[in-house]
Amino acid sequence: MRISVVDVGSNTVRLVVADAEDGVPLPVHTAKWRLRLSDHVKPGGPAPEEAIERLVHAVTEASRTATRWGAAAPLAFATAVVRSASNRQEVLRAVRARAGVDLCTLPGEVEAELTFLGARRWMGWRSGPLALLDIGGGSLEVAFGRGRMPDFVASLPLGAGRLTHEFFDGQDPPSPESVRALRRKVRHQLRDVAARIRWEGPHTAVATSRTFQQLGRLCGAPPGRHGPFAERRLHRDDLRDAVVRLAALPAAERALLPGISAPRARQSLAGAVVGHTAMKLTGLRTLTLCPWAIREGVLLRHIEDGASWWAEITRHSEEATPPDPVPLRIATATS
Repeated sequence: MRISVVDVGSNTVRLVVADAEDGVPLPVHTAKWRLRLSDHVKPGGPAPEEAIERLVHAVTEASRTATRWGAAAPLAFATAVVRSASNRQEVLRAVRARAGVDLCTLPGEVEAELTFLGARRWMGWRSGPLALLDIGGGSLEVAFGRGRMPDFVASLPLGAGRLTHEFFDGQDPPSPESVRALRRKVRHQLRDVAARIRWEGPHTAVATSRTFQQLGRLCGAPPGRHGPFAERRLHRDDLRDAVVRLAALPAAERALLPGISAPRARQSLAGAVVGHTAMKLTGLRTLTLCPWAIREGVLLRHIEDGASWWAEITRHSEEATPPDPVPLRIATATS
């Protein structure tokens, strides 16, 4: 049996086709389409028709690719960039009508639950009480748990792309005052969630997302060519130094640094500030970089809980999805 996932993020549309015969989502094909939706959709603003058209084309191609690889209709979801668009329903209807794919948006708290599941399965039970940080383009997801699913999750509007638009527009490199203002906001937004993490005292802390992967590489983690099983860690002191390094450079020069890709160079500083501030406030000195995240979490839920869970979770998500992540909202996981 082959299943597929389509993940519409702030920068790319990603497809994973996986074999699921033995209960483990083993990828047989991956593909991505770089759209950079966050450049065209401001937080809370509408997605323009040109961006919708490009999204429809990418999802159509992803669905056709999944079919060619023997997978059924993909489990397709969009994260913060579409979730926060003022014309979100119009975007979803356009994709369903013109691409033939039932695209949905997931609340940030559901994203955090699924990402936690992926990380838990990758890290294993020996990791003990587990804390998770995931920096996306539009939001930061935080989770903590002792079991298969998290005990609590939080979604905050602290994505690297969102904060770059808010604090650094027209500045390359940004002023020291703008960097300080960004850090103040992150500290304020994270205060309550960080206190919960400190109180729980996790045995292991993991980070997922391309933002953390690139920052890890910048700070000396092994490159991707060493494979997913290479141990990769991110130390808080190294990330602090990386913030200083990135803040001094324009985006074009950041893209020359190890690990920092040109498309993400502009938002790399905001991501580093969020990551370092989160580690400092939570008292985490080291993060393990985990290659499994939300896409693997979706696949695992499908394998472990059956196909009906997706219909239920997407129905509930569409009913419950707010127009934007709610600051400092902590949700206790129930499944």
